[in-house]
Amino acid sequence: MDYFIIVATTVAGLAFHAWLYLRIRRWIDRDLALALAGNDADMRSHMLECLVAARQQNVPRKALPAFLERAAFAYEKPSVTPRNTP
Repeated sequence: MDYFIIVATTVAGLAFHAWLYLRIRRWIDRDLALALAGNDADMRSHMLECLVAARQQNVPRKALPAFLERAAFAYEKPSVTPRNTP
């Protein structure tokens, strides 16, 4: 019974640390994308979409900052058409 408790707590601890490690990596990636976007709300949503696209394309972790920087550089702000006011 003692060994079961030791194994169960060890496995639970390792699983928690793995989950926490992956969660922190996601937070770091999201923070990088938002930092490149600045305060522009449209660019923030664009950068988060680029982050999702990078994950879908399986961009390597080391290449992610360059991928996001290229996406930020290529971003074009949507043009706003003025309203016709009488």
